Amino acid sequence: MSDNMVDGLYLMLLGMGTVFVFLGILVVGTTIMSRLVKSMSLPEEKKPVARAQPASSQTEIAIVAAAARAYHDSQ
Repeated sequence: MSDNMVDGLYLMLLGMGTVFVFLGILVVGTTIMSRLVKSMSLPEEKKPVARAQPASSQTEIAIVAAAARAYHDSQ
């Protein structure tokens, strides 16, 4: 192999190693920060889940269906 190929391989490995180490440090730092923020945050209040109300009449359903049909026909 020529000297240029060896230098290119060395430079590639050095660059990829640098990126790998940086991303590893980034993952560790993000994990530590996430745990720190979770431990410092206040507990959340649980809110009751709102349930959908059933349609009060067939008229409302017919109105919505007619509006959707009119919109679809205009397209």
